[in-house]
Amino acid sequence: MKDDIRDAVKGRVMPPWKPAPGFGDFLESRRLADAELTTLVRWIEAGAPEGDRAKLPPPLVFPDGWRLGPPDHVLEMPELYTVPARASDVYRCFVIPTKFAEDRWVTKVEYAPGDRKLVHHILAYVDTSAAAENLDRADPGPGYMCFGRPGFTPAGGLSGWAPGNQPRETAEGVGMLLPKGANVVLQMHYNNGAAVARTDRTRVALHFAKSPIDKRQRSIAVLNRTFTIAPGERRYEVRGSWTNPFNRDLHASTITPHMHLLGREMKVTATYPDGTVRPLIHIDDWDFNWQTTYTFAQPIPLPSGTRIDMVAFFDNSAENLRQLSRPPRPGSWGEGTTDEMAIVFLGVTVDAEHIGWRPR
Repeated sequence: MKDDIRDAVKGRVMPPWKPAPGFGDFLESRRLADAELTTLVRWIEAGAPEGDRAKLPPPLVFPDGWRLGPPDHVLEMPELYTVPARASDVYRCFVIPTKFAEDRWVTKVEYAPGDRKLVHHILAYVDTSAAAENLDRADPGPGYMCFGRPGFTPAGGLSGWAPGNQPRETAEGVGMLLPKGANVVLQMHYNNGAAVARTDRTRVALHFAKSPIDKRQRSIAVLNRTFTIAPGERRYEVRGSWTNPFNRDLHASTITPHMHLLGREMKVTATYPDGTVRPLIHIDDWDFNWQTTYTFAQPIPLPSGTRIDMVAFFDNSAENLRQLSRPPRPGSWGEGTTDEMAIVFLGVTVDAEHIGWRPR
């Protein structure tokens, strides 16, 4: 056990923190400082001797229930959904009415998958039309089939969840709009590797703004859908770019890289109109099970004309321990678990926007 802890610490597997140091600054870093790592390894190699019990800190207390505290409102799938045995890449959308009489500004969202062994990811869309309800009525099962996309044009979103992603609060004065009377549509991506059927009933906790809202949280995506990774490729490169076309200045508060199981590395930079390049994030050891949304230590300015560049690397060889295809097969963009993606999301606000919402 001691050897395992030592190796995990020295290899920086634990505590899990994927951004490479010196390439972007983030809040809540779990990376051990070099001095901390050295001290811990020396203690392990010395036999892990017990220290002075009088100096023990109080035991950690892990709260029951929601990590972010009691929510203002909980969304829940209308009924249990059963995923058949050995079923893969099941996409199902569930319509959840909100019935609020006025707009709500959401500042915290926390997801609670009913069965984490089933859920590949969750996305929450906002529907202010009857489109999702119509799709639901036309499908005989609970919810409706929605492979890849929800089947309508969303009026907004409430972020999402993937393995490793932790709940977060928006920056002060920033919120996600949930219009009055809107439906929230949960898109669930399931995989069931078990020999028996399993069920899920995911819940979502919402916290509403208690202080003024000045800006709406929005999202931009930098991606590349046009790639094919040949079998045997050990370091296949995929690039994508996005240039701020809005003739208005933005600030980015969060960044969320995303790849699937062949992904190995992703680097994202911002190039300003004057040619200055600013590092945003570098994941040099991608792990699908430890992906998250990272919050910048300070919001990153993205003036009009800024270009965001993403470069990602993939390993489609048989030596890749996360390779699910035996033998490897060509890998392209797709919604399935054994397909691939090269995408990074940035949470942004518009500098010139001033909503002026105040709580009653």
